[in-house]
Amino acid sequence: MAFSLLAGAISLLAGARAPRVICSSASAAAAPPAPAFAPLQNDLMIRAARGEEVEQTPVWLFRQAGRHLPEYTEYKQTKGKNFLQLLQSPEDVAECTLQPVRRYPIDAAILFSDILVVAEAFGVEVTMPGGVGIQVPGHLTGPDDLDRLTIPDGEAAAAALVRERLSHVTEAVTLIRTELAGKVPLIGFSAAPWTLFYYMVGGSSKKNQEAGERWLRDHPVESQRLLDALCSVVIEYMSAQVAAGAQLLQVFEAMGMFVSEESFAAACLPSLRRIATEMKARHPEVPLLVFPRGAAYSLSDLREAGYDVLTLDASADRDTVRAEQPGVCLQGNFDPALLVSGTEESVRAEAQAMLRKLGGQKLIANLCEGLGGKEKPELVRAFVDAVHEYRD
Repeated sequence: MAFSLLAGAISLLAGARAPRVICSSASAAAAPPAPAFAPLQNDLMIRAARGEEVEQTPVWLFRQAGRHLPEYTEYKQTKGKNFLQLLQSPEDVAECTLQPVRRYPIDAAILFSDILVVAEAFGVEVTMPGGVGIQVPGHLTGPDDLDRLTIPDGEAAAAALVRERLSHVTEAVTLIRTELAGKVPLIGFSAAPWTLFYYMVGGSSKKNQEAGERWLRDHPVESQRLLDALCSVVIEYMSAQVAAGAQLLQVFEAMGMFVSEESFAAACLPSLRRIATEMKARHPEVPLLVFPRGAAYSLSDLREAGYDVLTLDASADRDTVRAEQPGVCLQGNFDPALLVSGTEESVRAEAQAMLRKLGGQKLIANLCEGLGGKEKPELVRAFVDAVHEYRD
């Protein structure tokens, strides 16, 4: 039902009640000259993402920076800041990004940030009260609430919004890339439009889980308008990260489990295709990674859309996924629960089992979901070492 209603939304846009927008008829301002950075010393990630042969399997971890590291806890306490406050400072972001790179021999750094910074740029309040995950306390309850948002109209306005409200992130990207001094590449990232939409209309990953689907069904025109605007900003945001120094890009469709397959095809795939098409046109040299968590049925569509790396969640069948997704680099899909309750021996054994199934080539070893904060650093190190020691 959501598919048919949403499919007709575009034809109804002219009659929709328009929220407050940023309009711009001028083209986006020319990007400043690219900063000069040290040559890259470890390009395993980039070569693997491109499908090239590598001498050992590269590895990094979702949420590798942050709560599981004692140095992160100490840094937060020293600074007297919470997670969201750290994100406002490029210097704090750089320090937190670099902490896991100092501790582990991982093959990439990833920008220390949050998936909802784009929602914040639209004027949505984001909080993290502790113990309940990230929250959007003033989530959108109906179309009238769109008037509270700043919604860009067109590419130039989306780029302006990124410059005005997300420049602290791009400043952090340049600082991180500089401080890495070529040790490993830097991954930039963004949440995908549906994931942002899900939080903006539902407020939480744990409550109101049906709100996104309800909006698609009850408010198809307004849903499409918001998804389109989010997509434009995600494209400009990731493009700005590349200009600032990001060398790979990860797109997180983190809430794929809260949308039906029919609605995913109507509401999520068009944006994901548009992102891939635009990013490949602008930055063909930058590998593009995607994680459709809870929507593994979309992997073939995403491969066809042009993503270089497909991330596997826990539902992936390691026995068949290579045949189902030929010629593409895969990413994943170690269970992080073992990094909490396992032993170094069990972690190594499971890592080796994963690699035997998926193979060491055209693979970026990672997790099937992000670290939760209770993982033991010595077990994380055992996982990283086991990946690097594996040979086909």
